[in-house]
Amino acid sequence: MTGARAAGSGLASVVVLSLWLGAAIVVTTVVAPAAFAVLPTRALAGALVGRVLPVLFWSGAVVGVIIAVLARGHRATRVRRFAGLAVTIACLAAQLVVAPRIARVRVDAEVTIDQLAREDPRRIAFGRLHAVSVALLGAAALAGVAALFFTVRTLGTTSVRYDMSNPLHEP
Repeated sequence: MTGARAAGSGLASVVVLSLWLGAAIVVTTVVAPAAFAVLPTRALAGALVGRVLPVLFWSGAVVGVIIAVLARGHRATRVRRFAGLAVTIACLAAQLVVAPRIARVRVDAEVTIDQLAREDPRRIAFGRLHAVSVALLGAAALAGVAALFFTVRTLGTTSVRYDMSNPLHEP
């Protein structure tokens, strides 16, 4: 891959990763805590966050694929490609495996999770699934940060070579 093309795909990777990581940070540090602090019930707050997370997970899966594809032909390709695929796998696992199980527990509970006794197996299952979902989002974010780090590091070593004997850089 030429220097200009490598720099272009690296810059695209940085932009896409930065946007997704920014969204993940806003959802986890602003939206979710605000929903639980402001809405009248935890069930409503959970419903709000539950509507936002699929967007984050699906977009993370797409971003991970984009990063893996754009990493082809670069030094540090394996690390960047692995990190991109890790983002995709973690987001897909959260959305396609964990989220449906959480939904099933909510339906089986027939009342809000908070109304269940602490020792109720459904509440315990919900708590464990929630923890897995949080861990998967955290893993996706860490993989995204790793991909961003290695992309920026690669950008620092990617240069477009000019013929210095031609000061106007004409072809």
